[in-house]
Amino acid sequence: MLARYSLFWRLAALLLGVCLLIAWGTWYWSNLLQQNGSLLSRDARQQLHAYAAQAEQAWSSGGREGVERWLGQMAEREPDSWLAVTSRDMHSLGTRDLTPKDFERIRMLRSPDGLMSVRAKGLLYLNVPFPREPGSGQLLIQLPKRFVPEGFGRASQLLIHGLAPGVLALLLCVLIYRQLVAPLNHLRERADAWRADRLDTRVSPAFSRRRDELGELGRAFDHMAERLQHTVSHQRQLLRDLSHELRTPLSRLRVAGECATDLEALRQRLEREVQGMQQLVDDTLELVWLDTERPQPELEEIDVPALWGVLGENACFESGWSAQRLRCELPADCRVRGHLNGLAQALENILRNAIRHSPAGGWVRLGGERVGSHWHLHLEDQGGGVEPQQLETIFRPFTRLSAARPGGEGYGLGLAIARGAVRMQGGELWAENGQDGLRLNLRLASV
Repeated sequence: MLARYSLFWRLAALLLGVCLLIAWGTWYWSNLLQQNGSLLSRDARQQLHAYAAQAEQAWSSGGREGVERWLGQMAEREPDSWLAVTSRDMHSLGTRDLTPKDFERIRMLRSPDGLMSVRAKGLLYLNVPFPREPGSGQLLIQLPKRFVPEGFGRASQLLIHGLAPGVLALLLCVLIYRQLVAPLNHLRERADAWRADRLDTRVSPAFSRRRDELGELGRAFDHMAERLQHTVSHQRQLLRDLSHELRTPLSRLRVAGECATDLEALRQRLEREVQGMQQLVDDTLELVWLDTERPQPELEEIDVPALWGVLGENACFESGWSAQRLRCELPADCRVRGHLNGLAQALENILRNAIRHSPAGGWVRLGGERVGSHWHLHLEDQGGGVEPQQLETIFRPFTRLSAARPGGEGYGLGLAIARGAVRMQGGELWAENGQDGLRLNLRLASV
């Protein structure tokens, strides 16, 4: 599933990562700002420690009376705050003892360097030890209102809970855009190039190498583009070749009509040329159908030696050859899985081509052997073969070799149709030079 839906997992990991980042960032920065907002400022701490130093000085120089005088001065300086100077065991160092109400106040004391509760403004009490001799006493003071920290304010809340998640969400959108929309825009640009008749357009190599669904889409796009380009180019070439092939018989008919003196000869010429043009059009349409439709016919068991016997009988009737010149060296159990009409047409075209290019007194031989789950059939003639660089060219439509092989009739469509018919049933057809002539090989699935 990970390999099949890699884009899903990539987007899921991206979304999960950003969500976790938002949750963790909000929690972490909220706590950090809340803690920083609950601490006294540096000036407030310095002022409180300065008060403790003054209280220690009053105690050292004047004893209880000195502490009492200093508390009186502090009452004028900090009229809204309660103050007391005590020993470490909470005994008053002034002339007045602490009352039960005072003890109630100092039940929860905080250090100036610790966190302050921003919810209890005006009710915070701090103990500040004497700076020089901390064990000798301490200052107890109600935190003045001007020193109360602001805490986690609205601006900080807006930043942490609003702006920061919004920025991370925007980052997530950018990442998703790069993962999805940018590749789709790339495909749209390629599709627009198709619309502009630039059929050689393909997706970028970086896109087609992606190992996810978008990479599969890019490779399918390239395959479709290649198929479309091949089909359009093939059809255009067929139209050019067909128009060229039709000009020749039409020109002969025009000349024959202008110079005709014998009506019977003209009728025979007309019949022969029309029959040739009809065959040319039929073969061209069949080739186009095989190339564009690529049908998937139902396959059946085919006895190849029996099929060869029927084809050989028809070929002997058409060409005047004797049956001994068409040799079948196939094993009796040679049975393949294919389409009967398609295989018959392919073998018939190959056989006619071999007979047409064979010399006088030549022979055509069909042999084969079973290789694994396939039958390898080969049909060989004595026509002298073709140049190695032309072994693939002969399967192109309207291809005629020069004088390398005898027999120049036909339109050059037979082998192209044969290859299309063989491929239609899952086989393969290729050519090579044999000992005496051209050797055409067929690879078909065995029964």
